[in-house]
Amino acid sequence: MTAASYSFAPPPAPVSPKSRFRTGLNFAAGYLIVVWVAHVVNVFLFGSVLTYYGIHPLDISSVWHIFTSPLLHADLGHLISNSVPGAVFCFLIGISGARVWWEVFAFVVVIGGLGVWLFGGVGTNHIGASGLVYGWLGYLLVRGVFNRSFIQILLGLALGIFYSGLVWGLLPVTPGVSWQAHLFGAVGGIVAGMIITSDDPAALKEKRRQRALKQ
Repeated sequence: MTAASYSFAPPPAPVSPKSRFRTGLNFAAGYLIVVWVAHVVNVFLFGSVLTYYGIHPLDISSVWHIFTSPLLHADLGHLISNSVPGAVFCFLIGISGARVWWEVFAFVVVIGGLGVWLFGGVGTNHIGASGLVYGWLGYLLVRGVFNRSFIQILLGLALGIFYSGLVWGLLPVTPGVSWQAHLFGAVGGIVAGMIITSDDPAALKEKRRQRALKQ
């Protein structure tokens, strides 16, 4: 009979509520700083010509604009409309941790941006952070279902009720508004809620760890 030794990583130390709160605030503040500085630079230093770096559907040379378009806004009203909900959603995602925030952000930017690039309509230019806003909301609405968190399910229901008016932004009812960015951003957020596991509650992570130990 041969002896065997096994090594398992201990569960990570719990993060304090104060630290989570601070992380959420940092992401909310960071989001506001980035989009507002980008707008000031675009308007006052470049005369708004940077809006060219929005998404131009089916234009191969501009496919990388999926990473720049969320930073650009048509005017102050456009920017303000994305500032408050964007900061709120950044905070709510950020309190789950930096890794969670970046993973959700990546899903929303890539899926949302590529969706707009493919189906946004040739000859159009799509700018604004509303795709991010819809993506973050989509994630917050569904994540509790997939990570089995009753608290997050309740949060999703509350957000769904409070922001129910945003559903109209998913439809082509307002000329000049990129409903494609809203729709595919939301799809990206929902996919993130379905796939990522870094947002799982501690109890679910521990259950999975115990199951892995038994295998």
